[in-house]
Amino acid sequence: MGKALASRTSKNFNPRAMEIFREVVRMGSVTSAAKKAGLSQPAASRLIAQFEQDIGFELFHRDKGRLTLSPDGLLLYDEVVRALDNIARVRILASDIAEFRSGQLRIVAPPSLLEGFLSEIAADFLKLYPKVRLTLDSGGVDTVKAMIASRAVDAGFVKLPLERSDLNAESILECGTTCVIPAQHDLAKAKSVDAVALRNVPLILLGLGSSSRAQVEAAFATAGVVPTVLVETHTIGSACALAARGVGVAIVNHALASAYVRDQIVLRPFLPDIRQDYAFVTADPAPSRLAKAFLECCKASLLNK
Repeated sequence: MGKALASRTSKNFNPRAMEIFREVVRMGSVTSAAKKAGLSQPAASRLIAQFEQDIGFELFHRDKGRLTLSPDGLLLYDEVVRALDNIARVRILASDIAEFRSGQLRIVAPPSLLEGFLSEIAADFLKLYPKVRLTLDSGGVDTVKAMIASRAVDAGFVKLPLERSDLNAESILECGTTCVIPAQHDLAKAKSVDAVALRNVPLILLGLGSSSRAQVEAAFATAGVVPTVLVETHTIGSACALAARGVGVAIVNHALASAYVRDQIVLRPFLPDIRQDYAFVTADPAPSRLAKAFLECCKASLLNK
């Protein structure tokens, strides 16, 4: 075995010295290794000497200017190569993350948002960051909040008011309530629709328990009108599809209904205006870089609508 060096230390190894060691073994001389690394021959020799000092044994036998890999150096060489390969992978990954060429983003939202404008935003986001793995989950309001709070996802979309102090929200979608009316219905000619106009009209409403349903029922109660609820559903997409088939008039979020506009239906504002605003929500005051990028994509998309 090679002669042990006088001083053994527990210093951190210099990756540059490890690179020179690898190249000396591959190329057979310090001069060639130094040239490839863009160093002078004395600088490369100093790195090898310092590496030997750090590890506590000789890497090479030296005979009249010739270097021969020592048995100890041979044992170390394969591990050095693997370590440098790992460092190279870390550098590549770090660069990919910094440039959004890698990473994973998990977003959660109510089904109606995912089926509507969020699907468009997700497509736009992936055009900008095609190497990012995007996961889109859906759930009810309480489930969405719980997933965000537990950090099962990076961010999500929640209807305001948030009513939780452990979550951070930024308003992203502000809109009112609309009536989705079959195109051949008499109300399709109206500029706006209120509860009185909907007396005895078959209605398609979102399921009991939602805040928007309670607000719609309150508007009818204030007007002294009993709503004629024909169908209850839990997604805006299904409500719009039913309206398009002439089943009745749906009362839903305007921005989300806009994604389902087709020849068979028209949208008219419901009065009094019922606000249905959504926020981009995270558990941390400072969202991840990918979450911020998704938020900016949302803002850009909504700005262009």
